[in-house]
Amino acid sequence: MPQEVRLKSKQGSSFKDKVMELLPEGGNLNLCLTCGLCASGCPATGLEDMDPRKFLRMAMLGMDEELENHEWAWMCTMCQRCIHVCPMSINIPQLVYNVRKTRPREERPVGIVGSCDLALKHDTCSAMGASEEDWVFVVEDVADEVRETQPEFSGMPVPMDKAGAEFFLNQNSREPVTEPEEMIPLWKILHRAEADWTYGSKGWAAENYCMFLADDDAWRSIVQTKVDAVEALGCKVWLNTE
Repeated sequence: MPQEVRLKSKQGSSFKDKVMELLPEGGNLNLCLTCGLCASGCPATGLEDMDPRKFLRMAMLGMDEELENHEWAWMCTMCQRCIHVCPMSINIPQLVYNVRKTRPREERPVGIVGSCDLALKHDTCSAMGASEEDWVFVVEDVADEVRETQPEFSGMPVPMDKAGAEFFLNQNSREPVTEPEEMIPLWKILHRAEADWTYGSKGWAAENYCMFLADDDAWRSIVQTKVDAVEALGCKVWLNTE
């Protein structure tokens, strides 16, 4: 049986209006063809009985309150696949972001709030809360072990704060904290390719949970810390593994 949807008397959607104000082109939600391509490529489709197309249609129908209280907004990965497959290039992630911002910070998902706060704790930007000292120690320790146990990589450099390197490499902060051996394959690839690269003791963490939290100030702070780290070393290319 079709599910009945009851609409409130309020006309329009504040979420829709904000997106269309911010993004004159990608924000024209009225161009939706309801083709379903966004839902077909979305990794969050089906969670909590929701998908991008349904989320967008609810905004178009002015169902702001339902969207504010729906947990699916926090399940979206912001991967932007929906934009890339949409024939009208509609920016649904911006709609999701605006929905997230309406929820009081203390009521947002605990895990995302905690990861954002930990990232702000050190200039490493690590969502695991790893300090500069811990990060440098782990990298040097793992690199020394590889050089000692694998003769073919005895001369493999794993640079830290190398000024003027071509590539500034970011690393997911989960790996040095819980799975340090996962960093090694990328080092070997860069070594074999004779790439001129470096890690930074600051701004090295690849993730940004403050973006997912929809905390604009914290998001800006994290990005600025990373930019400052890249520019301080004079690197030409910023490689973010996320």
